[in-house]
Amino acid sequence: NRAIELDPSMSKAYLRKGTACMKLDEYQTAKTAFEAGASLAPEDSRFTNFIKECEERIAEENAALPKPSVADSTGAPPSNAPAVGDVPRPASVVAPPRPKFRHEFYQKPEEVVVTIFAKNIPAENVSIDYGEQILSVTINIPGEEPYCLQARLFGKIIPAKCRYQVLSTKIEIRLAKAEAIQWTSLEYTKDVSVPYKINVSTAAHRPSYPSSKPRGVDWDRLEAEVKKEEKEEKLDGDAALNKFFQDIYRDADEDTRRAMQKSFLESNGTVLSTNWTEVGARKVEATPPDGMELKKWEH
Repeated sequence: NRAIELDPSMSKAYLRKGTACMKLDEYQTAKTAFEAGASLAPEDSRFTNFIKECEERIAEENAALPKPSVADSTGAPPSNAPAVGDVPRPASVVAPPRPKFRHEFYQKPEEVVVTIFAKNIPAENVSIDYGEQILSVTINIPGEEPYCLQARLFGKIIPAKCRYQVLSTKIEIRLAKAEAIQWTSLEYTKDVSVPYKINVSTAAHRPSYPSSKPRGVDWDRLEAEVKKEEKEEKLDGDAALNKFFQDIYRDADEDTRRAMQKSFLESNGTVLSTNWTEVGARKVEATPPDGMELKKWEH
């Protein structure tokens, strides 16, 4: 909510709010957030999928609510009761049960990460197979029907480089892309848009999110400027002295660091030496500053 207040045009903030509300079972609020995000980033299929899921959950909740029937003062049956001789109406269509476990995905230039939100599943109960463009997941649940996810993937993968991990709250599957293209969805569909290649730079890649802003923020440049300001910041007193020692420690080799640690600890903070040859051969005695006296307290 705070992010939306600061930047109402940030679609990612609405996505995060919607997913949080869904986990709190606040589906109507979640749907409103997803609809707002979809208007800002219509090309992001996640909003459409989440809106559809919210509508299904809302319909299920409404169907589960009891419908009280009230008779009038004459004792006649309620108005919604069928009269004698009426042709019975066909039964309402029951919505298909939703999958036992929810799954979602995100991607990097070199891989797609699929997350199945299944809690406390033993690793031996999970079976995952990879094909050139197929993902097959089976989770065996004692006393229940097994959960199956059979997906024809959006793009081709490299099965030998794919891997998965079973955690306490989820199952994380990492699919190695055969090509560095942008997947617009996890599964292949006929009406899928033409994928475009992702430019992978030699520098560390950071995930990008859709934005309706006319100009993006160069976060790498901003981070470099902040680090430069911190480095050039002029400090006074103890702060300047602490920074001086921190810089020495950061740029020092292993022996120098050991000397600084040993001398500082053994002297109770009164000596700081960088000479390991001297410090390593003996115990460093405490040396009080000029005009002060060193006292030992008995416990």
